[in-house]
Amino acid sequence: MKRITLFFLAALPFAMANSATQIKSPHCPIGCPEIQIDGNTMIFERLYALSQNPTTKFADWVAYEVDVQNFGTHTNRDWGNQPLLSEDERLEEKDYKNAYKQLKTDRGHQVPLASFTGNKYWYTLNYLSNITPQTSALNQNAWQELESKVREKVAFRDSLYVISGPLYSKDSMTLPSADEPHTIPSAYYKIVYKPNRDLSNGKAAVFVMSQNIEKDTDFCTTLTDLKTLKSQINYSLPESLQDSSEIATRLGCQ
Repeated sequence: MKRITLFFLAALPFAMANSATQIKSPHCPIGCPEIQIDGNTMIFERLYALSQNPTTKFADWVAYEVDVQNFGTHTNRDWGNQPLLSEDERLEEKDYKNAYKQLKTDRGHQVPLASFTGNKYWYTLNYLSNITPQTSALNQNAWQELESKVREKVAFRDSLYVISGPLYSKDSMTLPSADEPHTIPSAYYKIVYKPNRDLSNGKAAVFVMSQNIEKDTDFCTTLTDLKTLKSQINYSLPESLQDSSEIATRLGCQ
């Protein structure tokens, strides 16, 4: 039986089309990824949306706007649990014990804290529902550099939007101290896009980065396309997304 739970944490405008799924919000203005996945819980936070998978214990995807009006300097990492998720739907802080020592993984923000430190709801970025185990080589290098480049390339009233999520392989590992069944992602994707004015489509650049990435990898070398990404996920992305060299060039990938 399919169970889909949606939580809206603020009076944000949103639209739901048919039962097949077309949901739009300020976080995903041309449409959010599909939500009809067994047992997933979809949460619309004030700064982002996510679809929490109760089997992997991580978000299948997150969606957010990168807007200069949210930039700031506060960077507190005070971890907390998403109050709308039950214990069997998520991991807890103690589950990450010894993860760096044994697996060399950080607590990686899927929606980057640095993009929202000027907003009063920045603390919601530290909910563990927005965290996944990312290798330090990935989290502190190419992944972070791509997020920084996105912030660098936005301007007042010229935002970029992002859909991001984990990918899994048959060889995926688990956290050494976790007592709940879960699966560590083997890779991550990030779609950076710009909607057109009538929100009928979005020009996009797609990046996929392995957990085994080398520290000195240029994020531009991880550029791929929507067709390739779609073959690696079990849900649908917004149909109006279109591969665009324009966005890749804007991000410095010639």
